Amino acid sequence: MLLTEFIREGIAALEPLYPTAEARNIVLMLCEDVLGTKNYTHIVEPKYVISPQRIEPLRAALERLKAGEPIQYIIGKVEFCGREFHITPDVLIPRPETELLAREAVKIASRIQRMRVPFGKKAKPVKVLDLCTGSGNIAWTVALSVPGVQVVGVDKSTSALEVAKAQDFSGEMKASGALAPSFIQADVLDLTQIPSTGQFDLILSNPPYIMDREKPQMRKNVLEYEPSEALFVPDDDPLLFYRAVAAWSERLLPPEGKGITEINEVLGKETLAIFSKEPFRNAELVKDFYDKNRFVFYMKEAL
Repeated sequence: MLLTEFIREGIAALEPLYPTAEARNIVLMLCEDVLGTKNYTHIVEPKYVISPQRIEPLRAALERLKAGEPIQYIIGKVEFCGREFHITPDVLIPRPETELLAREAVKIASRIQRMRVPFGKKAKPVKVLDLCTGSGNIAWTVALSVPGVQVVGVDKSTSALEVAKAQDFSGEMKASGALAPSFIQADVLDLTQIPSTGQFDLILSNPPYIMDREKPQMRKNVLEYEPSEALFVPDDDPLLFYRAVAAWSERLLPPEGKGITEINEVLGKETLAIFSKEPFRNAELVKDFYDKNRFVFYMKEAL
């Protein structure tokens, strides 16, 4: 079977679920994983023949895709901020818009670290807290991008924490001197689990924020395959995680400490209000590349 033939067959099979361009990208990702091809191989090698022993794995994976299973779970990996992360159905699939949060966090952590350089060996390490860490994609991105920063990831799910801890960036860490994040189990909603000692320069969070009533608008590949506890909040209290994040931030941020949280676009003003009260200041809504309200940036009041 020619590669071009399988790609056409795969796109046609997935078009009932996805727009054509997205279906094509999914099929090309599958071929890259199973065959080792590139997304242009079928163009530059139109006579590329798939070996017979590879046909069955491709068709089996295509059946899973037709049922709605995300390609990222099938191949067990996803790219985030230029790095490849291992994922399983125990964690959410990192979204492109969340990269904006991670990149902004890297900028802030880098800035703080540079400001402490004059203190030499007496300089305090930059400390970052990632609430609802999931696969650890945000925590690892910050830790690897700013060597020397101490990052702690928190999640309620033991399965998610196993995924986060298992990310393997040993080669990059050895080359750069970056420190692996620490991961601890805690329920962000249980305020009694907030550590009583230690502070963080920066607190990040991408908590559950999709309301139950929004489920009918969601695709099958998200609704039926990604962990619901990491996605949904009750309609009668959709901001419960943000009140908890604010409580953690109030306790753990020092004066002038900063926070970034990802939000539900339809609850932007309501979420902003939570981080506009004492002891916070300079809270602002920040849009993503789709021009939708996606983040709230905030700061702890100065003494």
